[in-house]
Amino acid sequence: MNLEKEKNKDALKMAWAQLQSRMRKIKLGGGKERLAKLKNQGKLSARERINQLVDDPKNVYEVGILAAENMYGQYGGCPSAGVVVVIGIVSGKTCVIVANDPTVKAGAWFPMTAKKNLRAQEIAMENNIPIIYLVDSAGIFLPLQEQLFADKENFGRIFRNNARMSSKGIVQIAAVMGSCVAGGAYLPIMSDEAIIVEKTGSIFLAGSYLVKAAIGEEVDNEFLGGADTHSGISGVTDYKVKNDQEALKKIRSLMEKMGAPKSAGFHRSQTIEPKANPENLYTLIPKERNQPYDTYELIDLIVDADSIDEYKKEYGQTLITTYAKIEGWSVGIVANQRKVVKSKTGEMQFGGVIYGDAADKATRFIANCNQRNIPLVFLQDVTGFMVGSKAEHSGIIKDGAKMVNAVANSVVPKFTVVVGNSFGAGNYAMCGKAFDPRLMLAWPSAKMAVMGGEQAANVLLQIEKAAVKKSGVTLDKKKETTLKEQISKDYKEKTEILYAASQLWVDAVIDPIETRSWISMGITLANHAPATEKFNMGVLQV
Repeated sequence: MNLEKEKNKDALKMAWAQLQSRMRKIKLGGGKERLAKLKNQGKLSARERINQLVDDPKNVYEVGILAAENMYGQYGGCPSAGVVVVIGIVSGKTCVIVANDPTVKAGAWFPMTAKKNLRAQEIAMENNIPIIYLVDSAGIFLPLQEQLFADKENFGRIFRNNARMSSKGIVQIAAVMGSCVAGGAYLPIMSDEAIIVEKTGSIFLAGSYLVKAAIGEEVDNEFLGGADTHSGISGVTDYKVKNDQEALKKIRSLMEKMGAPKSAGFHRSQTIEPKANPENLYTLIPKERNQPYDTYELIDLIVDADSIDEYKKEYGQTLITTYAKIEGWSVGIVANQRKVVKSKTGEMQFGGVIYGDAADKATRFIANCNQRNIPLVFLQDVTGFMVGSKAEHSGIIKDGAKMVNAVANSVVPKFTVVVGNSFGAGNYAMCGKAFDPRLMLAWPSAKMAVMGGEQAANVLLQIEKAAVKKSGVTLDKKKETTLKEQISKDYKEKTEILYAASQLWVDAVIDPIETRSWISMGITLANHAPATEKFNMGVLQV
């Protein structure tokens, strides 16, 4: 291995190790003290509940573990947004599991908690798979209620989704394993079946103190909304169990009796491992993100050996479009070529930039994949579309619009992996979050922003200088340098993948060598949901 590749490997592995260290801390939730307190109450932690529920704790895929990271510091933080969301297998059935973490502010809902729950429901709805709620929550975090109560994508949307999923036949099972208060009480009861744990589980619209204040009635919480009340008097819950373990066992039993889902008919053959060692993925992404590399090498390390059929190889070479297989699943890959290439007219084209011919090629390829019922995988390392008079005169906006149109109207499942840059309109054309990929994944090397840091710093500096000039002050070179450094620092922090993950712009930051298994799992999910629409590009300027 040459020195440059060794440096690349060290940089990427270091970035991944730092994220892993952060994730290990996040998995402690509210900390060891609160976990011990939970154990003394006879309760399992959120992650223990999940591990005992699934068939194999090693075969789960966690969504949004970095959500809310570095947020809500004035309230002591909210690790993983106070809720654990995984995709796993329960009694042989693939499903989404949502578990409130009672060690984080008693499982209270922060704004990012609602956003993460909505993402979990979206995954279940898009893929037509069951969703299981392990409920243990004190309800809305009141100091931030105005940020998560009344808007369209706030707390209430969760109950709307409960109703919509039920009408579509998507199974929802809830186990009330702790508090379930106020508006949050509707979530388990709007599920198809509800389980409640004796003594620790409770459901009520208002607790005993609020009842006393509101109507003067004195009543304890257990009589008001405990397991005996809701199983034997109100009929709100369907099953009463003695403890967490019995609740999880009951869910497994219910899941085991479910019928088999319909298939979307995606093709799968025997898995064949890539020819080269997947560890080589670490060596490919340059430590300096403006340096080129050959994306073909990356694709070879992700797809099954000898499975590539490249579409229009010699045309529009800044995008690679190819049919291939990933763990046996047929896929169509659209990937940014990061090395400098020569166009059909002999001119050199920048790697990572989408030119008109490349956008045209991708549009046709996406249409082909929709015609043949082949899921799409986008490998993003894009700095944007080509600019300049020549590009504008050739109709780059029109070509780009056609590609964006094809991505937006695609009815086959889409999966996006950000391996490097994700800048500008390139993010959209390569199926960014706004275009509904079934899973939006990123490597530790990923960056996401309107433009690269150096360009952005120069633009923002000019804006700041103009503002300062208006006030009658002149910046000397030293002040200008200091200002640019501060702007660059602030901008850089918000382009790092940790920031994107904290905002849930990506579902997971993954180890590069896990890319194959994440995509394979995603297609397995998607295969539960046959398309209900036909691919139609609508009206286009051709």
